[in-house]
Amino acid sequence: MDAHAPSTAQRRRIAELIGACSIEISPRDELAGEALHKLLDSGRTVFVNHPPSVTHHDIVAACVRLQRAGFVPVPHVAVRRLASFAQACDFLHRATVEAGVDRILLIAGDDSPAGPFHASLDLLATGVVERQNIGHVALAGYPEGHPAIDARVLDAALQAKVALATQRGLDVSLVTQFGFEAGAILRWIASLRAQAIMCPVHVGIAGPASVATLAKFAVRCGIGASLRKLARGHTAFARIMVEAGPDSLIGELVAGEQPSTLIDGLHVFTFGGVRRSADWINAAGVVTR
Repeated sequence: MDAHAPSTAQRRRIAELIGACSIEISPRDELAGEALHKLLDSGRTVFVNHPPSVTHHDIVAACVRLQRAGFVPVPHVAVRRLASFAQACDFLHRATVEAGVDRILLIAGDDSPAGPFHASLDLLATGVVERQNIGHVALAGYPEGHPAIDARVLDAALQAKVALATQRGLDVSLVTQFGFEAGAILRWIASLRAQAIMCPVHVGIAGPASVATLAKFAVRCGIGASLRKLARGHTAFARIMVEAGPDSLIGELVAGEQPSTLIDGLHVFTFGGVRRSADWINAAGVVTR
């Protein structure tokens, strides 16, 4: 027997995490609606991303289609792409009224500000989120750091956002940037708990994709230096890249879980396409007894 093979309990834990994972989709993807039923059961949480090429109207429309199909839509709200306070109000109002949204992923976005919001904290501070009947805010987490923000600044910003959202009566969770090194992710979760940040953490993972696709998104998302470092000295990284899937990473995360590093869920970035990720979820997310 392989000494590194997961135990029965670990296999069950892995399958449960994958079976309950959320996924991400583009608002203009043909599968962002009833067609997703051909791939995944209803009830799954589906994050609708906010690329520069779409408007908030596109995101709301996708959320409506997904909600009607029985999924739970969570729109990305990239505040730097909002041109005005009025647009922010319209976005959140329509998302809640038309698509039944009660949870958003609040991020700054990488663009130059199109309006008054430079950071997600700016939108939170207006009170518009809770006034539009949003009850839950997901925030972005960066276990491997952010390419443009100092680690201490990043930590302070996260603490401020969690504190303000909680003060305003919002439930808070964290969704991390995808990564390839289980140790870095688990250490980051432990550091949150040491800072008394106790909100749920959903670990971002890259769904099955080609090596070239993974590398492209890794560089775009600012973890390219981490990739190069890992490639020089970590066999685990080499396995992940050869397999072009997250199975080894998830196994290492589960094996490394401690009371201070428990994982509350997984979030799948569908870089290799929604169909490919859905096939993997359906195959891997089966609880074995």
